[in-house]
Amino acid sequence: MNTISVTDLHHKFRESSFVHLIDVRSPGEFKAEHANEATNVPLDVISKKALDQAKLTAGDQPIYVICQAGGRSSKAVQKLEAEGVKNLINVEGGTNAWIAAQLPTVKGKGSISIERQVRIAAGALVFFGIVLGHFFNPAFYLLPGFVGAGLVFAGISDFCGMGLLLAKMPWNR
Repeated sequence: MNTISVTDLHHKFRESSFVHLIDVRSPGEFKAEHANEATNVPLDVISKKALDQAKLTAGDQPIYVICQAGGRSSKAVQKLEAEGVKNLINVEGGTNAWIAAQLPTVKGKGSISIERQVRIAAGALVFFGIVLGHFFNPAFYLLPGFVGAGLVFAGISDFCGMGLLLAKMPWNR
């Protein structure tokens, strides 16, 4: 997989007006803050057809893909390459690196990042599972165990079902 640093990508934007940058984060995350030049095509809907409809697959021009830190953009590149899209480049470090390099962004009002939402939801489920297990029925202790197992699975496989579910919630659209 081809990669590029945020500073090298920023130089490319200054050199050419035909650079395509796709941000695959949720619309809420994108609205909160994104690179000036980015177009939002969320990971859960990204496809060759979606890029064609957005007129982002013109000629041999490279398509740069960015997310929050690099994980989702890597998945998007793999998915698009499997569909036959050529000349895809993953942006190293994602929007976090873009912001850290103090490159131009558009700030708006958006939702909390999916990663933070997962931590909040997992923590709340664990807390309430323990409280309910202690005060009502020990069977509620299964809830924190299930959440813990899900987090271990997400860490090992880099697939987070809770994150995908949260991305479909209305406040992230």
